[in-house]
Amino acid sequence: MAHTSIRRPVAQALSLTLALTAFLGTTAATATAAGPQAGPQAGPQAGPAPVLSASDHQVVTGLERYAHRLRTAEPGGSGNDLAAFASMTRGANIVGLGEASHGSKELFTVKDRLLRQLVTREGFSAFAMEISWSAAARIDAYVRTGEGDLRQIMREEFQDGYSLLNTEEFRNLFSWVREHNRTSARPVRILGLDFSDAAPEQYEHILTWAEGHAPALVPELRRRYATLRALPTGVAARMAAYNALPLGERKAIEKDAAAAYRLLSEAGTQDPWVLQEARVISHMATEYTVDWSDPAQAKAASRHRDRTMAETAVWWQRQTGQRLVVSAHNGHAAYESAVPDYYPVTMGADLRELVGREYLAVGTSLNGGDYRARTATGEAGTYSVGPAAPGSNEYTLDKVRHRDFYVDLRAARRDPAGAGWLDTARPTFVIPGRYPNQPTPPLALGRAFDVVVHLHTVGASVPVPQPE
Repeated sequence: MAHTSIRRPVAQALSLTLALTAFLGTTAATATAAGPQAGPQAGPQAGPAPVLSASDHQVVTGLERYAHRLRTAEPGGSGNDLAAFASMTRGANIVGLGEASHGSKELFTVKDRLLRQLVTREGFSAFAMEISWSAAARIDAYVRTGEGDLRQIMREEFQDGYSLLNTEEFRNLFSWVREHNRTSARPVRILGLDFSDAAPEQYEHILTWAEGHAPALVPELRRRYATLRALPTGVAARMAAYNALPLGERKAIEKDAAAAYRLLSEAGTQDPWVLQEARVISHMATEYTVDWSDPAQAKAASRHRDRTMAETAVWWQRQTGQRLVVSAHNGHAAYESAVPDYYPVTMGADLRELVGREYLAVGTSLNGGDYRARTATGEAGTYSVGPAAPGSNEYTLDKVRHRDFYVDLRAARRDPAGAGWLDTARPTFVIPGRYPNQPTPPLALGRAFDVVVHLHTVGASVPVPQPE
């Protein structure tokens, strides 16, 4: 959920990519946690296995009534074991698929599997991600038309904090969408909810439209976007150059971007897609003025970001009529924040406010395993968590008789013992994209999610190989 500046005037500033939302930044590393800190290759602790209490047994028994065995976390093959999951999503136009970490293979592959089920069985036709609007536009063009080389697009667009998403798991997901779209009467679109970067094409879309529909606006739009359009073309170079500008210049850009958006929104002739492009640029410009070393500014920016991502998802759904799968960290998809001092209101809470029961929050959970994360210097490494400690949400979930499963927490609430357990905050794996970290803040599972997919163990995600 966090993001910090790649300007380095202070030791904590690292990356203004708005990237890897949940708990990427240093603020999360210092957040109060209710469990031990993860360490490199931390394994099971020695000693006898703890015994469940009588009340915990009641909770597990209740969960088992509503738990459905998951045949595999890998996409492909029969989806019969997901029939109950599909029924849980009926009535929802936006389904949030969370991930407990930004770097675990099975959390990504199970998301791929669930997406395929929702597309082929339930009529969903958009996949929204926690990536920039312009990055998603390139991937969307690929899955619709085959334009470009997917590996190159991902390598070029998933920079800085987003580099953890440059994985074989997401490459396989996008490749499947491309194959689906070759023959489907309902093609799947890719949408970026984030606004850390704006490609040159965004400005050209706006100017081209204005030249044809509101030519009087063109000179002023060119003036307002001049500094942004002069930034380098590559994603990493562009973000670095933007961050390197003095704060006064970045604040001037913010005013210009806001003025450009007002010009378009007040024009007699309007295009909702052009307005959305300008809105994204304005949000981006605002974020580049944040001092991430100031806790108040960082908190306000995180609040603004979650709200904006929710509004973008709802805008897309209302504009297109498509049922939408939203892919993000658990920390965004949830209704409640695990670290409210830093992230006061989640995207999931905003979505519930904006569309009510049309939004369904699905979290993922794990008993233990590996994940990839970035260090303070930006290098990616592999680390381990678990097994889940007694008293944690995952410890109890892992006592359910299925190795991997999903459970409707709304139904499980019918059991009195289950309701009390679901409403009590306990240590929960909410694993940051930054290492070192504190991965187990307290969270009440039943207040955070409607459905949880629990996996016994996960491995580290697999980076897309770099070209030789």
